[in-house]
Amino acid sequence: MAGLFDNLKNFKEKAEELAGEHGEKITGGLEKAGDFIDARTDGKYSAKIGTGVDKAQDFVEKLAEKQRADEKHVED
Repeated sequence: MAGLFDNLKNFKEKAEELAGEHGEKITGGLEKAGDFIDARTDGKYSAKIGTGVDKAQDFVEKLAEKQRADEKHVED
């Protein structure tokens, strides 16, 4: 069980690192994906897709903020 916990912790740290380094690209990609799905569904689910994209982008931004805070803490 400890191995699983360690793997999840490593995954979380890697996600934070990637979000910190590439957050703008990730949020842009999420926006493009949402636009693509919205077009493929003929706008039928626009509100739900928009909400999902916004929440995913907020999550990425929070991960990036945490990464920057952690980097600043290490530098201090």
